Amino acid sequence: MTPFNSILSAEVSRALQLSSPVVALESTVITHGLPRPRNLELARDMEAEVRKGGATPATVALLDGEIRIGLTDTELVRLSELDSVLKVSHRDFATAIVKKLSGGTTVAGTMFAAYNADIRVFATGGIGGVHKESSFDISTDLRALSEIPMIVVCAGAKAILDLPATLEYLETMGVPVVGYQTDEFPAFYSPASGLGVSVRLASPKEIADFARAHWHLGMKSAILVTNPVPETEAIPRSEMEPVIAQASAEAVENHIHGQALTPFLLQRISELTNGKSLRANLALLLNNARLAAQIAVEMTARARVRVV
Repeated sequence: MTPFNSILSAEVSRALQLSSPVVALESTVITHGLPRPRNLELARDMEAEVRKGGATPATVALLDGEIRIGLTDTELVRLSELDSVLKVSHRDFATAIVKKLSGGTTVAGTMFAAYNADIRVFATGGIGGVHKESSFDISTDLRALSEIPMIVVCAGAKAILDLPATLEYLETMGVPVVGYQTDEFPAFYSPASGLGVSVRLASPKEIADFARAHWHLGMKSAILVTNPVPETEAIPRSEMEPVIAQASAEAVENHIHGQALTPFLLQRISELTNGKSLRANLALLLNNARLAAQIAVEMTARARVRVV
């Protein structure tokens, strides 16, 4: 059953009816994460990577108060060009629906909409978490990961966050943190953080089997699959840490907080690295879309074998 006032594209609806693999994609990267026209290029490229992997992409967004699961190219263009747009997490759905607003869905918002449409695999860049600027500033993404049983593929948490505190929160809430072919929790721009994961898995099939075992036991949390940024675009932690510290200090100085904080930090970090962080961001997003498609195919294959 899809959530109230949601609309599935014909392509996504058909894929779900046929029990074909589907991968959800968030849209705040389009509305709040990247400058024009890079945001539209990235949205199209991520959908293309999912299709190459044998799955159907389902970009989630709000358009005129309607939850859209799967966007046409015309809708992607429109979303990428909107000037006044909402950043939609759990608390914002009713606002968008009642006021007929358009917006990009966060990790938590995308998980909510996708899960209620029976989509179980989701690719994003980095999850939200506990902010360094204030330990009370905790992303709704973490609560969603503890409550919504989906496979979420990411490059770890955004490097601007307090990574140890974010991992502690995930452990407390019983969320498995899978390292895809790695023993370390990725630090978004960097493949390693010095922090561990709860389990290392080597293939999409192992991830699908792990997810099924976790949920068969009655667990309700997501499976967080961390996929390191490709080495060709990775930035060493030693290079990123002073840049992040400077951007964070500027945010505090300018009293930037709440939903405005992450976009400010990511933009400032891109400026301070002369676009190097942006290139890493784009590379990891496409890398995650590829892996998510492979996992979705394995999940579908396992389901078909079980039914037969």
